[in-house]
Amino acid sequence: MKNYNVKVNLRETEKAIKLIKDNFEQTLAIRLNLQRVSAPLVVLSQSGINDNLNGVERIVSFDIKNMPGIRAEIVQSLAKWKRQALKKYGFHAGEGLYTDMNAIRCDDEVDYLHSIYVDQWDWEKVITREDRTLDYLKNTVKIIVDTVCDISEVVKRNYPSLTAKLNRDVFFVSAQELEDKYPDLTPKQREHKVVKKYGTVCIIGIGGALKSGEKHDGRAPDYDDWDLNCDILFWHNVINQPIEISSMGIRVDAESLERQLRLANAEDRAALPFHRALLRGELPLTVGGGIGQSRLCMLMLEKAHIGEVQASVWPESETEYAKEHGINLL
Repeated sequence: MKNYNVKVNLRETEKAIKLIKDNFEQTLAIRLNLQRVSAPLVVLSQSGINDNLNGVERIVSFDIKNMPGIRAEIVQSLAKWKRQALKKYGFHAGEGLYTDMNAIRCDDEVDYLHSIYVDQWDWEKVITREDRTLDYLKNTVKIIVDTVCDISEVVKRNYPSLTAKLNRDVFFVSAQELEDKYPDLTPKQREHKVVKKYGTVCIIGIGGALKSGEKHDGRAPDYDDWDLNCDILFWHNVINQPIEISSMGIRVDAESLERQLRLANAEDRAALPFHRALLRGELPLTVGGGIGQSRLCMLMLEKAHIGEVQASVWPESETEYAKEHGINLL
């Protein structure tokens, strides 16, 4: 990295992080009609409630002294827990919840964009059968992007040294369209090309195999409907590459869950409590996702490393690189 200019110093960065988090969650809650709820850090292994992400990551787990034979897990996300909570708390169509989600993902390869500590706003909203459409998904994406752009303007008014302008005009494209247009590029290279061109991009249809037989990216088969999900990415000038802010989607119903479990060779999950309830139609239809808090702060504060906006652990090579380039890790 050449000529990195720290625009907000260490102490002011901490103040700015609070400004962003307070304003963003309050604004998004109003616009999506969400209520804040408390959420777990730990769930029981046998519940099937933890997020399996791509299905290959190790989950941090442990036993509990006075619960013999029981394993507990640190959450990786709350995708399935939120849906149960909506039913338990009695939310109706058009209403939703959000929570501060803290997770540990020990298999993430840490670098300037990735940390084993994950902090995000997890949100989920009850929808009707008629809402399970691409139009509904796109309208929700526009609300999130508008909120990101509006809060970025608030931050810039408070910190005039910040100059980045985020594009609120979202370019929607499917993962298959990207593969068709750039068949010789990897998925990450396709993302780089399209986000650099358009600034703000929503890539739709992630998790299922494309015509090539490859996936754009992995997605667990039991929360997003692979035809109705997406990633939201912004171009980040400081690092000269895209930064994914949100993974979200309309969630599986009984039909799409059955299909995706079959495609993922994970039909054994159908016996778990969450999956049984969903297949019996006992859980509400929902849309939801996660919005990365540290990544959002990194983008808005024009930071070069996620460690500038969150406290975590890094390999020695990463801390040395940070020192050499004037990057203040928290």
